[in-house]
Amino acid sequence: MTIEEILAGESKNVEFKESLPEKSIKYMKSVVAFANGTGGKIIFGVADKTREVVGFDKEDVFKKMDAIANVVSDSCEPAIIPDITLQTVDGKTVIVVEISEGRQRPYYIKALGREGGVYVRVAGTTRLADEYMIKELLFEGSNRYYDQALCTGLNITDEDIDALCRAMKEQAIKNAHTEEQKASVKEVGRQQLRSWGVLIERDGKDYPSNAFAILTGNGGLHVATQCGVFKGTTKSVFVDRREYTGPLWEQIDEAFQFVLRNIHLGATIVGIYRQDVYEIPPDAIRELIINAMIHRSYLDHGTIQVAVYDNRLEITSPGKLPMGQTIERMKEGYSKIRNEALAHAFAYMNLIEHWGSGIPRIIDKVKIAGLREPEFIGGEVDLRINIYRGQIALNDANKVPDTIERVPDSANKMPDTIEGVPDSANKMPDNEQEQQIYKYVLENGSITTAKVAELLGVKHRRARAVLMDMVEGAYLRKEGAARRTIYVKNHF
Repeated sequence: MTIEEILAGESKNVEFKESLPEKSIKYMKSVVAFANGTGGKIIFGVADKTREVVGFDKEDVFKKMDAIANVVSDSCEPAIIPDITLQTVDGKTVIVVEISEGRQRPYYIKALGREGGVYVRVAGTTRLADEYMIKELLFEGSNRYYDQALCTGLNITDEDIDALCRAMKEQAIKNAHTEEQKASVKEVGRQQLRSWGVLIERDGKDYPSNAFAILTGNGGLHVATQCGVFKGTTKSVFVDRREYTGPLWEQIDEAFQFVLRNIHLGATIVGIYRQDVYEIPPDAIRELIINAMIHRSYLDHGTIQVAVYDNRLEITSPGKLPMGQTIERMKEGYSKIRNEALAHAFAYMNLIEHWGSGIPRIIDKVKIAGLREPEFIGGEVDLRINIYRGQIALNDANKVPDTIERVPDSANKMPDTIEGVPDSANKMPDNEQEQQIYKYVLENGSITTAKVAELLGVKHRRARAVLMDMVEGAYLRKEGAARRTIYVKNHF
């Protein structure tokens, strides 16, 4: 642990304690939460509010280490074995307790039981897990998939099964990229559905799994996709909204078309022909929606949300990232399947190609289109992915700007997706550092404290101070809170 890391403050994987609390439950909750998440460290000897390194006397530091080890061993179920070390920071001795990501979830505090003792980390804080989260942890700990579990309360007939098989084959042909791929589509039958986990065979009879209910839109599981257009960069003013239900492939198409209707359409010249070009690559939009469908948690009763703002497309997928998955690994192409039956069904229907390749492909397509790299936020309760609009470099000789709006899908709805394109009227700050930041915001739509620190080559504290000066000077406006804070252009 370095002084720079300490000055960066607490996070979802780091927590500070000034001293060893008399009541161990004050830090045992975090021990359990780290084991239920992606792991983490508790640093004893650092004040959480001031980040001052207090340290411990060398005479009794080993007694404190033993006390921590005993409490963790005695208080948790299943057993958690921490890695406890001493480190010297700023000339003082601190105790670092490192908890690895657990595989036998859910972990809980014995004295509180599983009902009241399961804790998780959310946005850098430790919280009591709700019923949905406990179920999610149970499936992870037993290496099972919710979509392959029996769907209670849903009765299906032979006709229902045959209808699903026909619909899936139709989708496979529709989504094929070549005539050769179309010709290679085979019939899908009951045995295939059983092997994927879409059907469960018991005593010679087929029963539906949750995947059957999710795919078809039947069975009491409210699986929906909410789409909205908002004026500005927040959810304060609705322009239009829709909720789509039914089979998943229909929800994908409806959400995809909704986005295309509400983003700008430009043009490029290929040879002597004019070719329509959307400001966000349609393939990236469609893959992003499919990715949300296949990787969301269906234990969580929330809905996928597709939101079009003046400056971005935002897609939010319910549920924390699966055990072993991180945003960094996802961007590198590492695949952690949460819904195995759905993944097999989507692969058959040519909705996905190679597991894990979707996110890297989306990133590449967005960058090739001249947009900034997609932004990934969260992963602890839900996952939000932003693609920022209005950044295509139109000074290319082959690019022709076009501001023709798409026709809305409601006669009563007037789209309001006019982009805030900066012009010569923009007021520029006098300070050189602030000018750098302001130009970045004009080009990219927003900026974070971490990006400012990188851009200016300064520490986070200095970056925050510069940003606050720009907020006070009315150049920027702060949006969000805690780790989700961004700074956007203020409207004069």
